[in-house]
Amino acid sequence: MKYSHKLSDAIHILAYLEICKGSDLSSTAIAASVESNPSLVRRLMMRLGQAGLIRTRKGAAAPRLVRSAEKISLFDIYIAVTDKRDLLHVDEETNVHCVVGGNIQDVLTAEYQKIQKAAEKQMSQISLSDVINAILEKQQR
Repeated sequence: MKYSHKLSDAIHILAYLEICKGSDLSSTAIAASVESNPSLVRRLMMRLGQAGLIRTRKGAAAPRLVRSAEKISLFDIYIAVTDKRDLLHVDEETNVHCVVGGNIQDVLTAEYQKIQKAAEKQMSQISLSDVINAILEKQQR
């Protein structure tokens, strides 16, 4: 199973922009922190910009948050960078002639929707500021 790091990387980028204000905010510098490549950082920043979370200027390495970190939730970031929002996926290739295979898709879909709603609610309650504060606290230990 392949996992997407888009959400984690996008949160990382936003935290970097806030914590490292006044430092080098180029996609190259941010990519070094994420341990990725500058083009991935630019793509994620484009999506964050389209979602109204950051503002960038072409040719200037000065991206910044549009709203305060307290007003940006992890759910806001999730919506900005996630193409397929479902956290869990049902196997669509089961034996429809089997009692389990013929019914599990509908049953799991309903249960997974409950999990999805709970996760989205929890993400809405965690701010970028919460993440930044935890990073800074951990750094001071």
